Amino acid sequence: QVQLVESGGGLVQPGGSLRLSCAVSATRFSSYAMAWYRQPPGKQRELVAVITSGGSSSYPDSVKGRFTISRDNAKNTVYLQMNSLKPEDTAVYYCNARSSGFALWSWGQGTQVTVSS
Repeated sequence: QVQLVESGGGLVQPGGSLRLSCAVSATRFSSYAMAWYRQPPGKQRELVAVITSGGSSSYPDSVKGRFTISRDNAKNTVYLQMNSLKPEDTAVYYCNARSSGFALWSWGQGTQVTVSS
């Protein structure tokens, strides 16, 4: 059973920054594409960033240019640097492996990000 432990969330003012971390217990972590997702209040979970096993990244237009996903395979950890945060970025943020367009493992507890003045 793979465990995902997200951390780094909090309350931040609009325009601020946060760096999220996700520790992954999987063996062969480096072989998986990893992704960050978020679930805003009352809405469905959505994809916000993907990083392949080779280190290529992609983002939806809503966060492109503001969010950066990265990974440290030696630490089995994936990160999400979030800059220029907006109130609409408020959500619970989750990480997971991504395969064929789907999340691969059971979800962790997530980390709450609240953007508000």
